[in-house]
Amino acid sequence: MPRPEPTARATASASTAADTEGTLRLSVLNLALLGAGLAAIVGGFMLLGGGSITASTLLLVLGFAVLVPLGIIL
Repeated sequence: MPRPEPTARATASASTAADTEGTLRLSVLNLALLGAGLAAIVGGFMLLGGGSITASTLLLVLGFAVLVPLGIIL
């Protein structure tokens, strides 16, 4: 028995729902926040290796807890 073809309305709504659920849309703001978060994390680990514990902790917390989540959420 041949499989019935879906109607045009069913495929349009299914493709729209799939596009909004399965894709990740990144704007310039998202990329800037993620880049700043990555820079803060790398800088924090570099300072940590150099012995500056206070500044490295602040940069790592800023990167991991503030900038990267904002880059994902916004």
